[in-house]
Amino acid sequence: MDIEYEFQSQFNERRGLIARRIVRLLSANARLGVAEMAKELGISRTTAKKKFDGISGELGINYTLELDEKKLGLASPHLIAIRFHRKPDYGKIRELLLKSYMPQVALVTKGHYDMIIYANSFSSGDYAHWDKSMRILLDEYGAEWLPSEVVHRQLGFFPLRNELIDRSPIAEKYKPLLKALNSNSRTSFQQLSKTLKAHFNTVKYNFDRLVKEGLIKRPTITFGIPKDVCVMSFFSSYTPKSGYEASSARARLAFMSDDRNPLISRYLICAPLIGAHDFFTMGAFDNEKVARSNDIMYHKSVFMRHSVKIQYAVVERILVGSLPIRSVDTKSEYSKIIWTPDFKQ
Repeated sequence: MDIEYEFQSQFNERRGLIARRIVRLLSANARLGVAEMAKELGISRTTAKKKFDGISGELGINYTLELDEKKLGLASPHLIAIRFHRKPDYGKIRELLLKSYMPQVALVTKGHYDMIIYANSFSSGDYAHWDKSMRILLDEYGAEWLPSEVVHRQLGFFPLRNELIDRSPIAEKYKPLLKALNSNSRTSFQQLSKTLKAHFNTVKYNFDRLVKEGLIKRPTITFGIPKDVCVMSFFSSYTPKSGYEASSARARLAFMSDDRNPLISRYLICAPLIGAHDFFTMGAFDNEKVARSNDIMYHKSVFMRHSVKIQYAVVERILVGSLPIRSVDTKSEYSKIIWTPDFKQ
């Protein structure tokens, strides 16, 4: 652990240990039963149920799926930062976004940009057509549209909309099950059997197969932005040169660090990009001051030798989709890339 990055989030400390551990368990497997939680935590079923109900209500937890986008047939993941030069009508923009299956998450932000959109499609051609169409439609607001392709997901995920699953080239027999679980991943197999009008064993078999094949990475959770949490996002650009890998390794120590038994992982998403920017990250902090100090300024200091430029903004509300706010083991989840020149391929 980089000693200069060690600090404790107060929003984590304000929740009880049992509640925080329940959120961690649900983040890893949202289908975990209350009895299983109680056994894992070494508490009574009654206590587990009370704590589970309490934290679920407080955070407004959504039970969903983390899906493998490539196995769904998706091929063109993009993150777009948008700055408006005229006052936008977010209600109208939301309607425009929902007309296509491609935008999965859209966030209203405050800072160097006014919106973030995560979009994906089944071909680069389809994405390009949507991209140009949205630029034309948002021109009335003087939209400055800065898209980047997501080349790798080092940490985190974006929840997917059911409209995308409908368009996926996967076998039709799996789609109703995926959509039902994507809407509520805690739904029992018995209830799914009734809803889908399929035999219990068929539903269970298809679920197990989708997990085994890796299309379902895990039943997990998302929830709204707690009042005492600042979700800070930033897009950054660099001039890579000698020593870049050493700086990247130092930055990873921050991205992989976390509080002990956190309610929310400090970093929610980290992803290298190609396009308008080189990197994107989103993290949870106590407030904007802490976020600027321990996220933005820290990152600038790490990459000072590489002419780092950072555009950052606080996430104010969710326009489309949901935010992947959850608690995971960031150290084991983080997927590293070593940035050294290698032209063998």
